[in-house]
Amino acid sequence: MMSFENIDLNLVYIALGAMTLVLLPIFLWHTPLVGAKTRNSISTAIRNLWLHKLRSFLSVLGIIIGTGAVIALMAFGEGSMQDALDDIKRQGATNIIVMSVKPPEEATSTRRSFVAKYGLTDQDYNRFQQTLPNLVATLPMRVFAAEIRPVIESRMFQGRVVGTTAHYSTVYQIQDRIERGRFLEEQDENPVPRNVTVIGSAIASTLFPGEDPLGKSIKFSGKDRAFTIVGVLKDRTPSTSAGDIEDYNGDVYIPLAACRSLLGELVVFRSSGMRGAEQVQLNRIVLTVQVMDQVRPTSEMVRAQLEEYHDRNKRDWEIKVPLDKLEQAERTRDRYRMQMAMIAGISLLVGGIGIMNIMLATVTERTREIGIRRALGAKRGDITFQFLVEAVVQTTVGGVMGVGLGFAVIYAVPWLVLRYFEERIPAAVHVPSVFMAFFVAVVVGVLFGWYPSRRAARLDPIEALRHE
Repeated sequence: MMSFENIDLNLVYIALGAMTLVLLPIFLWHTPLVGAKTRNSISTAIRNLWLHKLRSFLSVLGIIIGTGAVIALMAFGEGSMQDALDDIKRQGATNIIVMSVKPPEEATSTRRSFVAKYGLTDQDYNRFQQTLPNLVATLPMRVFAAEIRPVIESRMFQGRVVGTTAHYSTVYQIQDRIERGRFLEEQDENPVPRNVTVIGSAIASTLFPGEDPLGKSIKFSGKDRAFTIVGVLKDRTPSTSAGDIEDYNGDVYIPLAACRSLLGELVVFRSSGMRGAEQVQLNRIVLTVQVMDQVRPTSEMVRAQLEEYHDRNKRDWEIKVPLDKLEQAERTRDRYRMQMAMIAGISLLVGGIGIMNIMLATVTERTREIGIRRALGAKRGDITFQFLVEAVVQTTVGGVMGVGLGFAVIYAVPWLVLRYFEERIPAAVHVPSVFMAFFVAVVVGVLFGWYPSRRAARLDPIEALRHE
């Protein structure tokens, strides 16, 4: 049984609009609303355009390209913006992300020490849980870079190890991003932490190409303990909303208790012949509130607590609020849509100029025909209506062809780029832009066909009959 949740409403709207465009003219054609004179004018206009197919096509080519370009550009822009918005929403519009930040050496009293101690602590985490109202979830995280290797084979991947809890899947909304197996569960930490792990898609394809990673074991650089793979995640879009770019596909998730027993709080590193160590209890704490209106008041309470319990000169923490970036991205999307509307106007304006140019040439070419029709009793309104109908028919046909071109570009270009360049181009059909582009194309036919039509109607019948 088909579920209505799986139906793309955009396609439904477009299908209904297309049916309306097809059926409405047919219905009107057979009603008294369209008189015999109108039907005759439309038939004459279509015959005249068909007699000069190439010229008619070239005259509407600007409308076709303009309409198609508007629809395609809006789709690619909408797809990119939607990806960015989805990325921020995955971070959680009701989340507050508190991060450990390594302060400059001159800002810490331990700059001469081998061990640099900074960042969020377990006391901060417990204090947030006990004192902050409206919290529905709290998520501690310990993150460190490591070389990841299979226990048996010699392959290696430079990625990140994320020590966290089972709440990660809920807070970051990845329940539907599990390709195989499962994510971490409560029993993986209590009462005794298990050596289990969930790996990202890049790690799975690099360390276990063509194999099923479930049940296999991996180790981390300098550590003897092996972790059994219990889950594999699907490909996830990199995030820029919580700091630097994070490529989740290279992450390994293990229980936080197991991470601490494996790594402890001290991380020793070597670079450029120097050795040092960092002591960090928690790299990140994610706090989730009930509704978005509570995000900013809660973030201010978090800020006040950190300023009270941490050295203000040290400044070893930072607060990220995805809601701010979500609102900023939505404002950017609205500005982008306005810019696309301006581009639509310019593109179709150029097409309208082409229509007017051809129509003026047509009036000159058909001067004698106009004189004959006037001599036989045609009124100026009849001549105006005939040429105006020709212009509208051209732009309507051009608009329909432009819509088809736009959809062809939307579906063909991402497929070609993905196949030959292995890059993903996001595209999402923006329904209003489809109807807007078609409507503007028809309006352009009326506006730019009016002057040539009036010029044809004002020709003197006697002079027109003498025209060679």
